Amino acid sequence: MELISYGRHDVSEEDINLVTEVLRSGNLTMGSFVDQFERQLANFTRTAAAIAVSSGTAALHCAYSTINLRGKEVITSPMTFVATASTAVLQGANIKFCDVEAATGNINPDEIGSLITSKTAVVTSVAYAGNPVDIKRIKTAVKDKDILVIDDASHALGSKLSGKMVGEEADLTIFSFFPTKNITSGEGGAVVSNNLELLSKARSFKMHGLVREKSKLRNLSEGDWHQEVHNFGLNYRLSDIHAALGLSQLMKIDEFKSIRNNIFNFYTKTLSPIAEISLPSRTPGSDPFWHLFPIRVPKDTRKKLFDYLRDKGIIVQVNYIPVYLHPVFEDLGYKKGLCPNAEDFYEREISLPLHTKLNKSNLEYITECLHKFFK
Repeated sequence: MELISYGRHDVSEEDINLVTEVLRSGNLTMGSFVDQFERQLANFTRTAAAIAVSSGTAALHCAYSTINLRGKEVITSPMTFVATASTAVLQGANIKFCDVEAATGNINPDEIGSLITSKTAVVTSVAYAGNPVDIKRIKTAVKDKDILVIDDASHALGSKLSGKMVGEEADLTIFSFFPTKNITSGEGGAVVSNNLELLSKARSFKMHGLVREKSKLRNLSEGDWHQEVHNFGLNYRLSDIHAALGLSQLMKIDEFKSIRNNIFNFYTKTLSPIAEISLPSRTPGSDPFWHLFPIRVPKDTRKKLFDYLRDKGIIVQVNYIPVYLHPVFEDLGYKKGLCPNAEDFYEREISLPLHTKLNKSNLEYITECLHKFFK
């Protein structure tokens, strides 16, 4: 039986050729391809600059490093991978989870205000499944307060809202280039922003906090080899090998988006007659680059359907268990019942396969199996 994968990368000969060019060059890392990738990513997202890093998690860690989070609070969504919160915890923050919109799974801007305290330093939204978050509504909620707005857009490179690219509105936006994401660099991520001061801090963090510019050195008596660390950081560099793949993939992002949207539309049309299935909803005025196709079914049906589809060779997934239900957060005192909408969303959610390698036969088989299950 042929397995239909849940997610899959789409690597072409052009991608392979550009990566091979790097392998044959004199620089495997810290070369020109990272610079090229960053420039093209900034152009695509209509931002002032981009910083390429080794993963989406690294991008989050770099974004949080731009301010002092020790003893401060970060408000974020529980409907995400754990890294959205854990990287803030590792910087000394306490997490406040804001419930999501029942229809979209995105953070509910109307509930953010009630969670803000004098210790709130950051609000981090998550563009669940590629559906963009209304950042303007979040900025209204934090208006006149010294609160940073970060958008975890790991799912949403190429999505738009009201004509604006994801990346234009938040103070800092992060992306992931894991193989199943909208484009891939193998492993990788990025931080983009129109705030160059914040980006400079994030860039320093990804390079161990190293300072090389002579005008900024404290010890000027050493030779040209001298470099200093003024603030702690980590090695989150992206290699030129990964950057070359990302650069080549970025050239095809419009094609990838079109294919995924066609699959999304096929699922929507074909599955809409099934009363037991709640289909994905989009933010009003949005043009998503769909990373997931999350359906919701009755709670007592979800596990049966999950097992049934996998038995049929259809590799489905569940995205995500609310972050605070992971044992590491339960051990910190978080309890079930904190965010009812998020818990209900999780208990009913299944993500169907969505990637550019799905063919018509695959899609017809998947939807036929769903119709038979609910017959």
